[in-house]
Amino acid sequence: MVNALNQDTFQIARMATLFAEPSRAIMLMTLMDGRAYTAGELARVASLTPQTASGHLGMLTDNGLLELLKQGRHRYYRLANGEVAEAIEALSRLTMTPRVKTVRSTVPLALRQARTCYDHIAGELGVAIYDGFFQAGFLQEERGSLLLTEAGRQYCMTLGMAMDEALSGYRQPEARPCLDWSERRYHLAGPLAKALLEAYLDKDVLRRSDGSRQLRITPKGWQHFASHGIGLQARAG
Repeated sequence: MVNALNQDTFQIARMATLFAEPSRAIMLMTLMDGRAYTAGELARVASLTPQTASGHLGMLTDNGLLELLKQGRHRYYRLANGEVAEAIEALSRLTMTPRVKTVRSTVPLALRQARTCYDHIAGELGVAIYDGFFQAGFLQEERGSLLLTEAGRQYCMTLGMAMDEALSGYRQPEARPCLDWSERRYHLAGPLAKALLEAYLDKDVLRRSDGSRQLRITPKGWQHFASHGIGLQARAG
């Protein structure tokens, strides 16, 4: 029993050191947009030499935090799975414990309005969707879990979502709250949130911004969200 406990403690400590190095933390946060990046791109983001970045990426890959993808002569890195993203989200939430009454956000305005958080929508839009879904009766809370109602399923089907395909095969609940690190309120995460992001992109409600986690709301998107009671304020530029 003691040996098993010591072994578990060692594994936790070893994993914690992977997140603790600032350059590795920067690369992991960059990969939270769900995309795959080359070693060179991640090196530039973290202000590292290619050799140093390669060492960090190898360490993260060997320990199961990153997945290496090979396409022709190119090698790309991405987060290994959703559990890694959830761990990064949890660590991010720990950093926002308020020590004063007012916490000033350092998130750029473009990212604050709408961005990806691994495979789902975050920022002001993510929070507005979360609140709007409850107000519209699309979601309900039951024993600590979030469940999609029949009205919610009908809404999702209008977006062209194949519900059985979108929500099947997951061990986690179909939806869960995720505390947004810029808004300090909940946005929607889980399989439902992933499927919603894909549907909004497919329907041109949202568009990605190249090289960034930013999501842009299209004119069609503004109309769509307004018609479903998801209120947002437009930002200049």
